[in-house]
Amino acid sequence: MKITVLKAKLHQAYVTHSKLEYDGSCAIDGALLDKAGIHEYEQIQIYNINNGERFTTYAIRAEDNSRVISVNGAAAHKANPGDRVIICAYGRVDENEMGSFKPTLIYLDENNDITRIKDHIPVQAA
Repeated sequence: MKITVLKAKLHQAYVTHSKLEYDGSCAIDGALLDKAGIHEYEQIQIYNINNGERFTTYAIRAEDNSRVISVNGAAAHKANPGDRVIICAYGRVDENEMGSFKPTLIYLDENNDITRIKDHIPVQAA
């Protein structure tokens, strides 16, 4: 059986641009894409922390080390510059691979600089 899992996450990225009149998608700093293992044109889910919007689009490569997170096209209605978002990519693995599978979790600051990288989410007590 195949299971859909979180492959990679850019956590609390700050939207730098929102361009309605643009050929769709989400432009992401190329160095961040490489570090996360997210491919250009790969489907991504974006979760807007500011307004609760959740939407699907695809990643396109922005200039390396530009720190750009640009939500474009129709999705520009769902995120504004300054909004914090979580960008996730998912993959499918065989159930028997789950014991060794680890996602890439990248945490960003207000400048979209990496603050830490993890391969698991610690469970916090309520």
